Amino acid sequence: MKLLKLLIGGLVTLVFVLGGMQQARAAGLLQPLNSSRPALELSEHHVSVTIEDGYAITSVEQVFTNPNPQDLEAIYSFPVPARAAVGEFTFWIDGQPVSGEVFEKAQARSIYEEERRAGRDAALAEQDDYRSFDIAVSPVRAGQDARVRLVYLQPVHADTAIGRYVYPLEDGGVDEQRLAFWSYDDVVRERFSFELRFRSSWPVEEFRLPRHPQALIERISDQEWRVSMASDTGDATVAEDGATAMQRLNGEHHGQPGELQGTRQAALAHRLDQDIVVYWRQAENLPAAVELVHFREDPSGMGTFMMTLTPGNELAPIVEGRDWLFVLDLSGSMSGKYRSLVEGVRRGLDRLQGGDRFRIVLFNDRAWALTPGWVPVDAASVQHYTQALEQVGPTSGTNLYAGLSLGLDDLDADRSSAVVQVTDGVANVGLTERKDFLDLLAAKDVRLFTFVMGNSANRPLLYGMARVSNGFAMNVSNSDDIAGKLLEATSKLTHEAMHDVSVEFDGVRVGDLAPETIGSLYRGQQLILFGHYWGAGEADLTIRGKVSGRPVTWTTRVAFPETAMANPELERLWAFALIDDLQAELDYFGSASELAPDLEEAIVDVAVEYGLVTQHTSMLVLTEERFAELGIERRNRDRLVREALARQDRASQGVRHHRVDGEQPISSRPRASHGNGGGALNPWMLVLLALLLWRPLSARFGNVGVERA
Repeated sequence: MKLLKLLIGGLVTLVFVLGGMQQARAAGLLQPLNSSRPALELSEHHVSVTIEDGYAITSVEQVFTNPNPQDLEAIYSFPVPARAAVGEFTFWIDGQPVSGEVFEKAQARSIYEEERRAGRDAALAEQDDYRSFDIAVSPVRAGQDARVRLVYLQPVHADTAIGRYVYPLEDGGVDEQRLAFWSYDDVVRERFSFELRFRSSWPVEEFRLPRHPQALIERISDQEWRVSMASDTGDATVAEDGATAMQRLNGEHHGQPGELQGTRQAALAHRLDQDIVVYWRQAENLPAAVELVHFREDPSGMGTFMMTLTPGNELAPIVEGRDWLFVLDLSGSMSGKYRSLVEGVRRGLDRLQGGDRFRIVLFNDRAWALTPGWVPVDAASVQHYTQALEQVGPTSGTNLYAGLSLGLDDLDADRSSAVVQVTDGVANVGLTERKDFLDLLAAKDVRLFTFVMGNSANRPLLYGMARVSNGFAMNVSNSDDIAGKLLEATSKLTHEAMHDVSVEFDGVRVGDLAPETIGSLYRGQQLILFGHYWGAGEADLTIRGKVSGRPVTWTTRVAFPETAMANPELERLWAFALIDDLQAELDYFGSASELAPDLEEAIVDVAVEYGLVTQHTSMLVLTEERFAELGIERRNRDRLVREALARQDRASQGVRHHRVDGEQPISSRPRASHGNGGGALNPWMLVLLALLLWRPLSARFGNVGVERA
């Protein structure tokens, strides 16, 4: 019974960006503060997204404008998307697109600076830790444009039958050093467009963009949708051949940057200060499924696969009293959010059931308990401690470790516990090293359920904490449908979970699985697994785990083909999943550990081989002549050609199906959805809801645009 209770006990962290959501910065061109140099402009910004076969390909094409009489360098920054691998960076030189190659980060920066000083055309894409991707272009010629394209890949999954894609633009403002030096110009002057093309093996009933009611949503069929929006100031001359921005973006036309044409006026096409969040809802009662996507050129060589497991709705609901621990951040950076926090706690306490207890721990640069131990839930105690919360206010620094440690010290092992920690995640007092938090959670038998709020939140720390505690991390954007995110998370805490999950293949040689450790599966979660295979034919797939301490096994038969040419991007996705494992290990041990050099070298080797931008590698564009003069092999260029041809072939085909367990279903139950037992809102869900009450109702739940059959 104790094991059963521990399955629903957890730690919920709502991570808010430094200084409040109202102060969040946006993606944009960087300009040194107090600089007298003339400013560059972002005249065009075009986004093209294709989602199919379990992953998304996002292409971002931009035009930087230099209206000044001297050459300048452009530096553009935008948040790192979750689980995204940059595989292409292209810079137009003399009107021709030139793709980049990947180098170790310091080496790439050194070559770029040398080219910049020499006045030669060069561009650099690098990652600033977990916070941002930065694009540097030099020079942007006087009175001319410079065009660049960045393409990144990321797996896309459905949680409780709800899919989600985010194009991140809100920076978050957590990098104090950068904010002290740079200002951001987040304006697109002339043309902005966003287009998403979606294909699914499963029927989809609805598409939504909660914060973008102007978006046009087209339903081509139950399994194919299109989303688009665009704005144009109408004050710039269109290219002489009449090509549109989207035609150029989709490869139907490549205009030469050339000299500026027309008159640029003050009208703005778009601001890059709000994430674009897209949701889709699958049809009800779809079957559980195992899907496999493969890539293999040589029948005698190694193949790559991506497996997506969507379990049946087999995890039973749990209904029993529990203890609720609130660990609340009172540091100065919570100013502007604290009153909403108090209201959220009050609403949560009001919803507690008979037999529940609660405890409140507060922290800023120190930690203390507001309640004398565990307090039984009744109207008088709820009113008393809500009023006590209203009497204190945020101030001082953030000793996140002290608050977490104090809260976890007094959990009752004989009771089910839900630990609610509300913080901006910026640990700057006391113990602040990542390993301190991971060691603390590893020593406690609790599950960590993390809401990662904001694009610049410390994902490595928060994902690592969730991983160590066998919990889960959930990203939340200011542009999310918060009610939908609440339902998604609620169904996990009100049901059993499957722990110690492992996957085995028998009959075909399979290896190099990533992630290496799966951990737990919660209700509605999909398992996405990458790996390599050798040989071909049918194999037995076995998935093992434990639910409430009892062993559970799922089995089916799957097939691995001799050749499969449609999805070469799987090689990069596998490489990034491996790098993610290596980086998590490096984060745990720290950069000063004996293992760090070997782990960093392994990350660089994999990233260079597969052409990926990471915290340790960057992508550099030079002229073709300079690539040749420096003896740089154009491996990534050749990979891009192969991937582009495969995308063209896929675009000409219809919707493809990848289910492999049709003859021997992995489960007899349909997949979980909000329509087949999502559960009611739990108190900590209401905390998150109240913290976002400042947003207009129309922004959170408004119409999402036009739908055409």
